[in-house]
Amino acid sequence: MKLKVLFGESAVSEAIQEILDRIERLPEEDRLLLEEELAHRAEAEWKEAAQEARRIARERGIDQAAIDRAVRELRYGS
Repeated sequence: MKLKVLFGESAVSEAIQEILDRIERLPEEDRLLLEEELAHRAEAEWKEAAQEARRIARERGIDQAAIDRAVRELRYGS
């Protein structure tokens, strides 16, 4: 299915649509390998972002207890 149909003509560039079309033509085994690689990359990016967030939190003096208190306040009020 073309993404242009789903999101409108201007939402998807020709280059992206070409890549998606090529992915659709891949054998199933190759698509699974691609999905696995993309999942690994996404996880690595998430871990990197989480590490940076923890660094910033430490610099600001925010610890896990402060996070837990903030979550409790949001969920249950003061």
